[in-house]
Amino acid sequence: MSTDSEHRSIRCMVAKVGLDGHDRGAHVIARAFRDAGFEVIYSGLHKAPDDVVQAAVQEDVDVLGISILSGAHDTLVPKIMDGLEEYGAKEDTLVLAGGVIPEEDRAELKEDGVEAIFGPGTSIEETIDFVRENAPER
Repeated sequence: MSTDSEHRSIRCMVAKVGLDGHDRGAHVIARAFRDAGFEVIYSGLHKAPDDVVQAAVQEDVDVLGISILSGAHDTLVPKIMDGLEEYGAKEDTLVLAGGVIPEEDRAELKEDGVEAIFGPGTSIEETIDFVRENAPER
């Protein structure tokens, strides 16, 4: 017998923040999430941290995936985390980061509340499995 949680659609937002214009990976993960049965919202390019926070809160997402390749992760991601906290959404949102984020910067992002960081070469299946296993229950 199946439960409601097995059929619950996970709402995900894939966000491109800052001046990073490389969005191929964001499109690939957004498509893979849709194919996995998740509801997906794509932010579009060049969003300010506050724009990402506003959209995530308004759309009541379960998962916020931040795609960043510009090297500004150490500045932009903490601003997003602070914004989520300000709106009381930090505890209810699984935040992921993807892109080129050096190993030495990952611990600080995780301390800020990023649950997982997926770099180049991570399999789509690993990312989807992580979301399914860790998305908050609503």
